[in-house]
Amino acid sequence: MDVNWNVIAIVVVLVIILVVLTVRKNLKEKKKLENLLNNDFKKAEKVDVDADDSANEK
Repeated sequence: MDVNWNVIAIVVVLVIILVVLTVRKNLKEKKKLENLLNNDFKKAEKVDVDADDSANEK
C-alpha cells in the first residue's frame, strides 16, 4: 500500500493552521469577555450614615 505523503502533509498543515486560528480567536473573545465583565456593573451609590438613626448603632 502506497502512502501519499503530499496529501498527508497538506492535511497536517491545514489542521495546524485551523488550531492556531481557533486559539487566537478564543483569546480575543476571552479578552472581550473579561473587559465586559470587569466594566459591566452598576456602581453603588454611597449612602450617608445618619448619626441620629438608631439602626446604625452597634
